[in-house]
Amino acid sequence: MNTPEANRAQIAAVWEAMARGDTAPFADAMADDFIWRMQGTTPWSGTYVGKADVRGRMLRTLLTQFATPYRSVAHRIHADGDFVIVEHQGDVTTKRGEAYNNCYCFVIRMRDGRMMELTEYFDSALVERRLEPPPWA
Repeated sequence: MNTPEANRAQIAAVWEAMARGDTAPFADAMADDFIWRMQGTTPWSGTYVGKADVRGRMLRTLLTQFATPYRSVAHRIHADGDFVIVEHQGDVTTKRGEAYNNCYCFVIRMRDGRMMELTEYFDSALVERRLEPPPWA
C-alpha cells in the first residue's frame, strides 16, 4: 500500500506530463480493471469499466474530435489515504476550431501505485456545446 504522499507524487508526475501534452503516463497509471465515472447527464456521462474500455472506446472516440494535442494543467492536488483529488484545466482545440478548455475535478482512488477508480466532475454545459455525442449515446 502506498502512502498518501507517494500517491500524490505519482499523480503530480502524471499531470506534469499532461501539461506538456504527454498522456502516456496517465494511461500507464491505470490498473487493468480501472473504472472511470463521468458525472452528469451529458451523452458522455456514465461509467467506463476496464482500461481497455476507457482507452479503446471513451478516450479514443473523444480524441478524434481534437485538432491539437490534449494538455491539462493541475492547479491543486490533494491526497488523503487512498484518494487523490486533482483540480485541473484542459487545453485543446476541436476540429471545428473551438476551444474546449474544460475545468475538472478528478477524485482518484489509488491502490499499489495504480489508479483504480476515477470520478470526474466537469462543466457539462461546455461538453454539450463543444463535443459531438459519442456513437453509443
